[in-house]
Amino acid sequence: MKINPSIRFASLVAVFAVSLSALLAGAQDMPRFRWENFSVASGLPNDHVFCVLVEGNRIWAGTENGLGLYENGTWKVFRPADGLAHQAVLSLALDKRTGDLWVGTMGGLSRISAGRIDNFTQLNSGLSNDIVYGVGVQGDFVWAATAAGASRFNTRTGQWSLFNERNTPMYEIWTYAVSPAEDKVYYAVWGGGVLEYDVKTEHWKDYNDPDGETELVLMKDQGLIHEITTSVSYVDKILWVATYFGASRYDGRYWHNFLKKDSGLPSNFLNQIKGVDGNRAWFSTDKGLAYYDGANWAVYRPALDTHKPEMLVRDASGYVKKIAVQSAPAHNYILGVDFQGDDLWVATAKGLSHGIRQHDSNEHGSKETAEAMPARKLIQQK
Repeated sequence: MKINPSIRFASLVAVFAVSLSALLAGAQDMPRFRWENFSVASGLPNDHVFCVLVEGNRIWAGTENGLGLYENGTWKVFRPADGLAHQAVLSLALDKRTGDLWVGTMGGLSRISAGRIDNFTQLNSGLSNDIVYGVGVQGDFVWAATAAGASRFNTRTGQWSLFNERNTPMYEIWTYAVSPAEDKVYYAVWGGGVLEYDVKTEHWKDYNDPDGETELVLMKDQGLIHEITTSVSYVDKILWVATYFGASRYDGRYWHNFLKKDSGLPSNFLNQIKGVDGNRAWFSTDKGLAYYDGANWAVYRPALDTHKPEMLVRDASGYVKKIAVQSAPAHNYILGVDFQGDDLWVATAKGLSHGIRQHDSNEHGSKETAEAMPARKLIQQK
């Protein structure tokens, strides 16, 4: 039986219409932001921002030259002259029970408590190394990721515990990030994959790249995507992992890996990953900020060629759409993100960005247009 060409064409158009409708629906559901950016000219201590932490209406920014506190529209700066261990601030963590802020620096670990600053270093405490890449709070314990292994400080007893290649499966001791929770503590170990600490059993376990390749991914979903891990985020019993060669999600049984070529990641080079829950996460890359809702992707950045504000949306079927926006994060090179309700605060290599969530169809209330692939091109591709 021959099919009338006009019917065949109509079917293709119908398929395209359904696909486009799904794309538009996915695009409409992705969060949109109006971005305001802070720099040294605004009062930020330095434009190179390593990390950001939200404490209610107070925003802490760790920079290359001091710790900044943004409150009531003004900045306050903390440097070694004010008691900070070092001017380069690499990581931040808040003890929500006490209000204490823990500050990881290039020269030790600082605690800011009720206006007082106490410093912990190799010389005056059990900290394993003064370069503190990551810090996290778990009940009475403060966990630190340092250049020479992991350290744990019991704030109640004052006792320190050290973890390295002698008492864990850690074959590299350069720990880069830590994510503690009630049941597990995860470390990103540079060149050594991921280290897991079971709180109940006090047992350590490591996760490594199963194919052993340093630059190629031969076994996509068989395990951790790469050994060079930069960040871990454990939320709702789901582990999210960032590496310099892609990202991974682990549910305790199965791994799912993300690469630029088969996901909405703008780059495989990740500095940080931060889970919202078990299905959603934010990815800080060298080519923009990415968001994944479990099916669709969005990327926020200045365009790589024109540097104009850009938002890209990729749906579950792989269709990519450009959304017309009027603002973007301060720079493509994203180092970290934290949440303030529906808003975002983003650390970049050229400033701190505040993403103000827009709940209408666009940033400024006017009708927003979008660019999609021409219908003819989509039909030809099918």
